[in-house]
Amino acid sequence: MDALNKKDLVNWEPWKGCYPVSHACKSCYYYIQHSKRFNQTQIIMSDDFNKPISATRKSTFKVPSGKTVITCFMSDFFIEEADEWRHEAWAMIKKRPDLTFLILTKRIDRFHVSLPTDWDDGYDNVIIGCTAENQETADYRLPLLLSYPIKRRFVSCVPLLEKINLELYLSKIDHVTVGGEIGQNVRECDYDWVMDIHRQCAQAKASFWFKNTGSLFKKGGIAKKVNPVRQASYAKKLGRSFGVKH
Repeated sequence: MDALNKKDLVNWEPWKGCYPVSHACKSCYYYIQHSKRFNQTQIIMSDDFNKPISATRKSTFKVPSGKTVITCFMSDFFIEEADEWRHEAWAMIKKRPDLTFLILTKRIDRFHVSLPTDWDDGYDNVIIGCTAENQETADYRLPLLLSYPIKRRFVSCVPLLEKINLELYLSKIDHVTVGGEIGQNVRECDYDWVMDIHRQCAQAKASFWFKNTGSLFKKGGIAKKVNPVRQASYAKKLGRSFGVKH
């Protein structure tokens, strides 16, 4: 899976609203920046629900062909409160085989809920990943990710909170993204942890993307604060990503 080119990306929020579910949620961009500011802990259907197939209130045209659709950036595709809407979302995804839908979840244990009857071994245009921020979540979520009929899988170790061993799972994983925690009072991201996952991915021939350093980055035994505008460029400068296009 390539590092994503912003020109090829489109956000689709069929529903909005979220709430913490694991360790990774402590400084989540949504819960901290959006939920408290806009009072969106309640799950609501978005005005852009039909965006992949038609014009909406906020979009005068449907999504152009060839785009990668970041799905549920402001929620979780498998959140329980959206169960009654998900079958319609799947139907729209099926109608747009010319788009690639990228779905990242912390609720992979709910993957089977509202799954299309014709899913079979997965849709060709869907990439599904789950967050694994520490060893506990990796050992719980990744066996589930591998057990489900999914054609294209990825793992997001963002925020990376400790050293994680992914070796048992990488044979069926296409890609791993790694990054630090962003915000105030964040937990540190250690470059040694990043490089250990880098080694594991190289051995398993899974592509690897060091997305960002996070706000508190430890390298050479020294932890330093990193300005948010420099976190991605600093990670790129370290030059450890492979099998991806920037």
